[in-house]
This record gives sequence, C-alpha cells and structure tokens, in this order.
Amino acid sequence: MNLLAIDTATEACSAALSIDGKIIERSEFAPRRHAELILPMIASLLAEAGLSRHDLQGIAVGRGPGAFTGVRLAISVAQGLALGLDLPVVPVSSLAALALEAPDAAAQRDGAILAVIDARMGEIYAGAFRRTADGLVEAVSDETVGSAEKWILPQNPQVQLARWSVVGSGWAAYRDALAARLPAPPAFADGARYPQARAVLRLAAPRFAHGEGLAPEAALPVYLRDKVALTLEEQRAR
Repeated sequence: MNLLAIDTATEACSAALSIDGKIIERSEFAPRRHAELILPMIASLLAEAGLSRHDLQGIAVGRGPGAFTGVRLAISVAQGLALGLDLPVVPVSSLAALALEAPDAAAQRDGAILAVIDARMGEIYAGAFRRTADGLVEAVSDETVGSAEKWILPQNPQVQLARWSVVGSGWAAYRDALAARLPAPPAFADGARYPQARAVLRLAAPRFAHGEGLAPEAALPVYLRDKVALTLEEQRAR
C-alpha cells in the first residue's frame, strides 16, 4: 500500500510515505512554521517516490495530544487530503508515536516507556507504553495531562517494577520531578525526542491492513485539555 503520514503536534514537523513497506520521510524542528512546511514536505515525498496524490491509498495522522494549533493543522490537512481523494484515515496517538522513538534495546520485554510532551503552563502530556512482540507499542494506562509532580505510576502489575525509558520534551522540562515518580533511575532518557510521522506510519499500517481506516470526518483531534493559556490570576498564583 501507498500510505502517507503526518505529525505536527509538537515543535517537530514531519511527513512520511510508505511505498509497499519502504518508508521515506521528511522532518524538521521548526516551531511555528508547520503550516508553511507540511504541504511542501508531502509534495517532496511524492516527487521522490514518483507518485501523485491519486496513488495514495490511505492517510495516517498524529491526532495529539500536543500543541493546539499543531494538532488542528495535522487533522485539517489529513481530512482535506482524504476528502479530496476519497481515502480512509487512521488517527494515531502522538504520545504512542513518541514512545516508538525509544530505542528497542532500552525497551525490552521487561521494560516500559514513558512518553512525555511539555504541555506548557507547568504541565505535561503523559502516556505509559510497553513494547509489543511486533516491535510496536501499546498503552498500559490512559493518557493524561497534569503537573509532572503529580504523575502517577500506572497501577499495572506488568510495569510497576519495569525498567523505564523516558522520551520527550516533558523530560527536558521536568526531569527531576518525573525521576522522583519512577521506581528507579530510567534505563534510557532523552528529552530531545519528538513524535515523528515515520512512527505514526508504523503504528497505522497494521490498522490499514485490517480495514480499520475511518471516514475523514471521523478522524478527530485529541487535546486532553481545553485551555491554551493561564489567566493573569492563575499566573500570579504560581
């Protein structure tokens, strides 16, 4: 299948194209330039592959959580392309895509992955995952938003004593607070990793293969919270 994936939920803007399983990608760390970059990235990928938009068979999209404008942009572009081309869409958690960026060696079968995105306003978006037999990831708890100091270790026996890997900008912003919530120092930690379209593509491919694509209008964003800034009173309280 020829599948396109995009993710603009964080400071990283990325697009990836799978041509019968071979993946090519574009990615750039470009805060506030996603709207400028994403369509040229898609055009560049199609040109490199010698394809047109009409050769696509499905679109995968990072559905958040993340920056409000970035999540909305990704969903809007995916919906627009899919509607025009009559294609199915598979929305993928941007936290799951981030978790897939943890190295395989550090997230073995007895390991767990904490994916954390800096949500600003003193909070993080967080999701706990474990590696599956096929090399992908699955959630072991609900995704949350809140302060790093109040993040709760999932009450899942399979990960309670796991060796944790931590990835994402939330680690860079709240390293000490998150480390205090883990049962031991992480086996791997990198605060400079972001969700990438290649990971969105890998997570979406099995769902496309099983016919789980959605109609474009059913591909919805996930924000986890409903406000983008603190009031002046809330800022003073901090």
